[in-house]
Amino acid sequence: MDEVETGQNAAPAQPERAGDILRKAREAQGLTVADIATRTRVPLRHLEAIEASDYSTLPSSTYAVGFSRAYARAMGIDEVQIANIVRSDVAKLGSKKPEYEPYEMTDPSRVPSRGLAIVALGIAIAVLVLVGLWYGTDMFRGSGNASTTTPIAETAPNPAAQTAQPVPAPATPANGQVTLTASDEVWMRVYDADNKTLYLGTMKPGEKFDVPKDAKDPKINIGRADKLAVTLNGAAAPALGTGERAIKDVSVGAPAIAARIAGTPEPQATPTATEATPTRSSERSRTASRPRTPRRALSETQRANLDAVANPPPAATATPNP
Repeated sequence: MDEVETGQNAAPAQPERAGDILRKAREAQGLTVADIATRTRVPLRHLEAIEASDYSTLPSSTYAVGFSRAYARAMGIDEVQIANIVRSDVAKLGSKKPEYEPYEMTDPSRVPSRGLAIVALGIAIAVLVLVGLWYGTDMFRGSGNASTTTPIAETAPNPAAQTAQPVPAPATPANGQVTLTASDEVWMRVYDADNKTLYLGTMKPGEKFDVPKDAKDPKINIGRADKLAVTLNGAAAPALGTGERAIKDVSVGAPAIAARIAGTPEPQATPTATEATPTRSSERSRTASRPRTPRRALSETQRANLDAVANPPPAATATPNP
């Protein structure tokens, strides 16, 4: 009797899944799934599904193939082979209604939390409210100014008259602090409109004197004006004089110093001697401009009388008696 050998045929080996191939390659390189997510920018949960060959959790077959190719490329293995295996595995799952899910390029753990988003939204709303209040206040101010200036616009004078007036200098205030600083020994006297002495004496080099702001029209008498620096709120003004001679009754109030800084000449309070005393030429011009009264013609009798007065007859010579 022939011996008949009986035995069971060995089952065909199952083809290795794409997820297993990728997982083994990752472990061989000593990497974690998080490292692969950082390299490929594929969400961590999708990489874990690929290693488990659970493609049902992926949005569609296109995403499954694309993510698998990226995984294989990062591991340095044949991405075409991995893509073919994934397509075959996905086809076995049968037709699946595509689910439209937004593609996440970053790790969801990096997305800001909901609480942080709410706080940011609250801050943005607060900023908008503050901006609205600010612009609203400016709007009310603007409307008030417009209503105040409307009557002025209606009663505006002739533009020609306005252009003739000098334009004031807005840069320097007329009510600031006037400071007098000596650069050398200098004698001076500062007084107000009531002739009350505010300062009297000799200032040393570097010594300063602040003219009182409430002083009424302060003026100065000084011997060496070129040795005295004048400032208004720190702004330097031209010297009060050249120092060749003493000066007196020069205003050092804030308005006068502001006018000096702006280059506006101060008005003359009293007329000069030339203006007060009329000259001969002006007197002659006034005399020439006066109308002359016409003279009446003289009669013959009046002319004879005038000739007799002008040319009297010679006196008669007395003849002595013999």
